[in-house]
This record gives sequence, structure tokens and C-alpha cells, in this order.
Amino acid sequence: MSATGAGRRRALGQHFLRDPSIARAIVDLVAPTSSDLVVEIGPGEGALTAELSRRAGRLLALEVDADLVARLRGRFPRVEIVQADARGWDYGALTAPPGGRVLVVGNLPYSVGKPILLALISARTAIHAMALMLQREVAERVAAPPGSRVYGSLSVLTQLYCDVHLALRVPPGAFKPPPKVDSAVIHLAVLSAPCIPLADERRFHVVVRAAFAQRRKTLANALAAGLGRPAEAVRAAAELAGIDVSRRAETLTIVEFAALAARLS
Repeated sequence: MSATGAGRRRALGQHFLRDPSIARAIVDLVAPTSSDLVVEIGPGEGALTAELSRRAGRLLALEVDADLVARLRGRFPRVEIVQADARGWDYGALTAPPGGRVLVVGNLPYSVGKPILLALISARTAIHAMALMLQREVAERVAAPPGSRVYGSLSVLTQLYCDVHLALRVPPGAFKPPPKVDSAVIHLAVLSAPCIPLADERRFHVVVRAAFAQRRKTLANALAAGLGRPAEAVRAAAELAGIDVSRRAETLTIVEFAALAARLS
């Protein structure tokens, strides 16, 4: 193992799954068949790769570390191992095999889990379902319901496009080296369309991000600051949407955000 490779893994916060029973449970969430294309993110030392290679019709594994790429290619000659940064890879170019699906499975490095998730959500029209391991706190944010203290823009913008389920909690002992925090696996079933109709998806995203940018402020003040709009205009729009502007962003449902975004367009 080169010093460069080891340093990159430390920088990414990468911990390798070593428990085969957990690997099977993760793969079971998407249940790949011989008709499916599976993209694995961060195969590491191959715990998930071994399980996926037995069940998927085609397996494409993205690994950023050149040392690991070489070892994986030697161990799994029938798997397409690609040296790539999963944050910028073109998931939107994926095409499902005839009669099959595109599935994404991965043990995401802690430090880049959120940008990888956002890249996958951006490419959602090319993907059917995902099973992703993240730091537990991040996974809980993604799956959080309105009113939760960890509900935020990541929750809203993921749940807008996916049915999200917090499926598994994974203890540190399942990894090598053991991390100092717990991990969790989320299952995301990509919806064929946003869970509610939106006239302007970009405006919805802008409003949601502005609302959560200053969580301690009331909705009116957070949106006025985030959107650069007069507070009076924000209050008027919220009143038309039937929303009390003294509330905070974490109490709003996706439906309420949509109504508010429509009035602020």
C-alpha cells in the first residue's frame, strides 16, 4: 500500500466493511438480479463487491484509490473497476439493461457522503433504487420527518424525489479500522416524478435552502435574508399560502414548502 493511497483514505474518512452478514443485508435492500446494472461506490477491499458480483448482471465499481483499483481488478476480473471520483462521475449517462434496473450501492466515505448523495439525486432519472451507507447522523438527516431537530434541506430535497427509509444501523466493529461513530444504511426508491407537482423545481430548491440557511430565525426572517426579499413580501406570500411566518423551517412539510415557493415565484 502506498503512502499516497493510505493518506487519501484517511483524508476521506474511509473505513472498510468487513462483516459479510451486513454486506448481504445491504445488498438485499435493492435485491439485484441478473437483469440489473449495479454501480458500486467505494468498493474498498471488496466486501460489498463480492456479494454484488454474485447477484448482479453487470457490476461497475467506482474507486478513487489507485492501489485499491489494482487489487480489486486482480480479485474480481469480471467486475468493471473504474478509477474515478464518485462526486463528479456522470451517473446520468447510465442506461438500464433491457428488462432491468440501474441500482446504486455503496459504503460512502464520511467526508464526501453528502456531495455524492446530491450527485446521485441530480442523476435520479437514470437510477431506480439505492442502498447507501453513511455516517449515522447524515443518514438520519436524510430520512428525518418534519418537526425533527435534524430535518433540513437535505431531508426535503431528497424526499422530494425518493421514498427514503432508514434501513440498517451499523456498529463501528463492522469496519476496519473501526470508526469513532456509528454508521447507517438508507434505502432510496427513486420516484417516477417529484412526490408533489411543482411548477418551478429550481425555485422550490432555492426557497428550501434559504429557509434552512438560518435555522434559528423565524421563516419570515430566514427567507427575507436568504432570498433578498423584503420581509413584508415574504409575509404576504406566506399568508396567501396559509403558512404562519412565525414558524421555523423545520416544521414545514414538503407540501407547505411547495405552496410557499409558488407564492414567492
